[in-house]
Amino acid sequence: MSEVAGDAPGAGAPGANAPGGGGPEEVLRVPAFALFWSATTIRALGSAVAGVAFQVLIVTVIGATALQISILSALGVVPYLFLGLIVGAVMDRWRRQPTLVITSIGRALALASIPVLVLTNALNFWSLAAVVLTLGVLTLFADSAAQPFLPHLVSRRSLVMANARLGQSATVAGTAGPALGGALITLVGAPLLFVFEAVILAVAALLQSRIRVVETRRKARAPGRHIGHDIAEGMRYTYRHRMLLPLAVSVHLWFLANSIVTTLFGVFALRELDVPEWAFGLILAVGGLGGFLGALLAPRVGSRVGAGRAILLGRIVTVAPWLTLALLPLTAATSLALLVPVLAAAQFLYALSQGIEDANEMGYRQAVAPDALQGRMNATIRTANRVIFFFGALLAGLLATLLGYRVTIGIAAAVFAVAALVIVFSPLRNARHGDQHTIESTPV
Repeated sequence: MSEVAGDAPGAGAPGANAPGGGGPEEVLRVPAFALFWSATTIRALGSAVAGVAFQVLIVTVIGATALQISILSALGVVPYLFLGLIVGAVMDRWRRQPTLVITSIGRALALASIPVLVLTNALNFWSLAAVVLTLGVLTLFADSAAQPFLPHLVSRRSLVMANARLGQSATVAGTAGPALGGALITLVGAPLLFVFEAVILAVAALLQSRIRVVETRRKARAPGRHIGHDIAEGMRYTYRHRMLLPLAVSVHLWFLANSIVTTLFGVFALRELDVPEWAFGLILAVGGLGGFLGALLAPRVGSRVGAGRAILLGRIVTVAPWLTLALLPLTAATSLALLVPVLAAAQFLYALSQGIEDANEMGYRQAVAPDALQGRMNATIRTANRVIFFFGALLAGLLATLLGYRVTIGIAAAVFAVAALVIVFSPLRNARHGDQHTIESTPV
């Protein structure tokens, strides 16, 4: 392993800019993290509102078919097919904070183009696809910068709490956003909601720009080395690490199943079950409550049972809602009094499981990897996830066309179960937060 930063403050080490000593600090008292959290929170609120608008726009305004819906879902991750590993390697050498500011501004402009397209009667499947693709590129750069940036804002011992705080605020936004989005769609229509999201992203960029943090510039590559060597080093580190390997495989399988249910749930509820738009927003809002509860419990669960078992618990809970939807004979003729509670309960459990596992998974990953490999380790896992999501989203449309929604959702539930089994039969199940320095941090 080459060019790995040391742990000394000022050397670009994780947590070098955060307070030290004692137990985990309340991360919202760290000024840099408070700004990062604020920017992330309002961005999540705007995204939750815009998410409802996107689904309504796709289904009701442009009248997309199931195949077109799967294509639009896949386009958001196409950039990862071509740029994911490259951008991850670049983020281990670029400053991450300016990248977050620039990408927020870019996404604001992209979303603001949607009302313009509507007003000029230019909104169709192809123009919307171009916007989605642009957002995918910008999100790739933003994600590649955000994950390795967080360890610069708080100490390693506080990473789970920091991720939990981010998860809590995101799910509060997920609770309020869909309900607000469903109401606003009725009042002003979907296009104007994208104006709201553009303004939100502009404010987020302003907050992000106020963060003061020292990011050490990496040394130039040794003679004879190029970006391909950096990428290969990151991949070797990730897939030869005895803890990161099973974690990566499990999350890859999770993303395959997630791509199916994410692609199909909206059209399944709105079209197959004929759920009204206001009820659909309410269902997603209940999911937000589950995510908040899961993120609230995540630090305590991770501390009590360990990182590995906390992640495993989340994986197991994930199976239940989708298996239930696959087995229940729900149709458009089913009473709303039954449909809404069942769909809301499914979203609640699904989000609950994510809230528990996400903070523990991300905190563990960020604490294991040295700073000089953070971008590449995260990019390796994330790029594979997005590639899998791309093909899974396309597969979702095909399977739904051939087998129907219910059978396809049942297949996703089975894949979620396999993702849990990977952890059961690996050393990751015994991993605990704080043992990162006692396990092998180098390839084996």
